[in-house]
Amino acid sequence: MTNQQPNGQTTSLTQNSRTRQITLIGLMTAITCILAPLSIPLPFSPVPISLTNLVIFISVFILGMKDATISFLIYLLLGSVGLPVFASFHAGLSVLAGPTGGYLIGFIFLALIQGFAMKYFDRKLIPTIIGMLIGMAVCYIFGTVWLAKLMSLSFKEGLFMGVIPYLPGDAVKIIIAVIVGPKLYAATKKVR
Repeated sequence: MTNQQPNGQTTSLTQNSRTRQITLIGLMTAITCILAPLSIPLPFSPVPISLTNLVIFISVFILGMKDATISFLIYLLLGSVGLPVFASFHAGLSVLAGPTGGYLIGFIFLALIQGFAMKYFDRKLIPTIIGMLIGMAVCYIFGTVWLAKLMSLSFKEGLFMGVIPYLPGDAVKIIIAVIVGPKLYAATKKVR
């Protein structure tokens, strides 16, 4: 598809749009790589408090379901090959295979579920929040099962070690994302 400009030049709208979208995916991947390693370790759990889910929430607002998921998968790939982008500046496949690996994989479901809710309910606030909550619940379940299996814990013990202490902070992250996400979406609309 081409568009004739007043000066007679033709530009490919599809190519420009694709380039802009790839740029936004790369930008959100870079932001994830910068913010996700910033974490606070807790003495009673191998799962630190991190900003990873906040970045995912906001990425989905900006990029949508598919591209936010791609951005996060690129982040996982970068961390897996040795870039220290996981929580506490860790890296490697050992992190994905370790106690926090289930949560990292669970974040893929978070992006998909939140993105689905936003896409199919026209970015309405309540369905978006419900999508975020369901996405986090799936992430929690996936991560808790993984954590409990690796550490020989019951599911309940896994919840108290890997979910319950994080609920207030994750609620705050959802509030921040719901406030900031739509503004960033509007601000980047021209780029898309």
